[in-house]
Amino acid sequence: QGQLVESGGGLVQAGGSLTLSCAASGTIPRTYAMGWYRQAPGKQRELVASITRGAVTNYADSVEGRFTISRDNAKNTVYLQMNDLKPGDTAIYYCAAAIRPGTRPSDYWGQGTQVTVSS
Repeated sequence: QGQLVESGGGLVQAGGSLTLSCAASGTIPRTYAMGWYRQAPGKQRELVASITRGAVTNYADSVEGRFTISRDNAKNTVYLQMNDLKPGDTAIYYCAAAIRPGTRPSDYWGQGTQVTVSS
């Protein structure tokens, strides 16, 4: 069975940086859009950034200019470089992938990785 495996979360001070990685393994079919969501305590899960197979990117307004999403299609891996982190970025970050073209990444999900930004 296919799965998405995330790594790279942790604790960082405000203004610092972290890079998250997410690798698709097992029998996941060809992935199309991949992305990162986050969910903070008491809040709804939100799409932070997404990237198509052709490297077209989209960002939430709250992270535009600070976060960069990229992918390696050969490795079936997506990355999220997070700079200038703020306490408001504290959340569980989830990787997701779409296996149908033109859809939001939501067919497969990772287990989540905690990102905590201290002030």
